Amino acid sequence: MKKRVLFLMIFFVVGVFTAYFISKPSTEKILPVYNPIDVNEEMVDPELARIGYGHTIGNFSFLDQNGKIFSQEQVKGKVYVVEYFFTTCGTICPKMNAQMQRIQQAYKNSKKVALLSFTVNPKTDTVEQLKRYALDHEANDQQWHFLTGKQEKLYHLARTSFFVLKPAEVENQGDEGSDFIHTNNFVLVDQTGRIRGYYDGTSVKEVDQLIKDIQVLLN
Repeated sequence: MKKRVLFLMIFFVVGVFTAYFISKPSTEKILPVYNPIDVNEEMVDPELARIGYGHTIGNFSFLDQNGKIFSQEQVKGKVYVVEYFFTTCGTICPKMNAQMQRIQQAYKNSKKVALLSFTVNPKTDTVEQLKRYALDHEANDQQWHFLTGKQEKLYHLARTSFFVLKPAEVENQGDEGSDFIHTNNFVLVDQTGRIRGYYDGTSVKEVDQLIKDIQVLLN
């Protein structure tokens, strides 16, 4: 009889705790997953515009600031932040890369976080030029990678993977005279290659949130 009562008491207590944790609102932030259908259609390649789910970053291969081949294999299983920029930009790029430095500092020497800076002006941004720029910004070349290559491949990746091609009407956002108008967006990508957020790379407040969201993905 006593054993039966004890069993019922234990069962009751376990049931109460289970019900509490099931009904308790979660305080952990869940980041959205971005697909082509979720972003401005002007930023998406027309062939992808109707894809509603399942988007991941496509394959790529470029040269980094050390002249070494860098591909998506190097960020497999990592959280990474992407920007498009050019070294001779005197408007938004200096602000953006000052914020990239903050992200690098926040996850200093982390092997689980990477920063990728794709140039939109590969004619000027050679390996040597990117190396100088990286050194000027105290970039850890094991974590922050400046990438260059053929212009058509850089632009194609922007249109079909990261969706950071802005309408030509956007002013003061890129390299005038090019078909690519780069933006102030940072793109957050998770360990499986899915886009999890867009942030204003010139905003301290938004980059603060980005730094926190990186930790959400790491958790």
